[in-house]
Amino acid sequence: MADFKVILAQDLRQANRDQAAANRARFQASGVTVVNLISSPGAGKTSILEATLARLAKEMKIGVIEGDIATSRDAARIAGWKVPVVQINTAGACHLDAALIAAALPELPLAELELLFIENVGNLVCPAEFDLGEDVKVSILSVAEGSDKPLKYPLVFQEARVLLLNKIDLLSYTDFDLAAFRQDLKALNPNLMVITLSARTGEGLEEWFLWLKQLVASKKQQTSPCGATA
Repeated sequence: MADFKVILAQDLRQANRDQAAANRARFQASGVTVVNLISSPGAGKTSILEATLARLAKEMKIGVIEGDIATSRDAARIAGWKVPVVQINTAGACHLDAALIAAALPELPLAELELLFIENVGNLVCPAEFDLGEDVKVSILSVAEGSDKPLKYPLVFQEARVLLLNKIDLLSYTDFDLAAFRQDLKALNPNLMVITLSARTGEGLEEWFLWLKQLVASKKQQTSPCGATA
């Protein structure tokens, strides 16, 4: 009888959970807030990230991990904002996992960062299933994608703390049903915060920036010597 080992998907998921816990402990020790951005391709992750850097990079130290199947085009865009950035190319994989994040961390000045964005591979399915050690998942959807997406791809909306509904300036040019969309989201995740915005016009971005600043301030308080979880 052949001698071989069977590796189950469950084993791989547990390995990812273990690495994510190690990542989380490392982020906690560094006092950095980590935001995992998840969306389908073209929803506007990179544009929103650029607008965020333009507004907040002068106020706090921000780093970025860019995830793509191929190319370093998004990392090149982000590098133009003079922030530390690392590109991860998955060579076909439809998501980032905790081990890939761990491998990228030595390339970042983690101890100096206050906020770290992980821009996941463009996909509404797989990225939601993998914990990377982040503090929060933020989902991004554009009105051009349709208001039916929460019910078609529920997990990402259930896992997210915030949903950014982008390209709101195009709402009148689409059949996006905002009322039905909000109703579906409430059924899936009653605690989900929804921010409608436009990376192109700037509408709604200040609410997003304020939420991020409050998130970072809360993490600092928790990890300070006098914080509740120190």
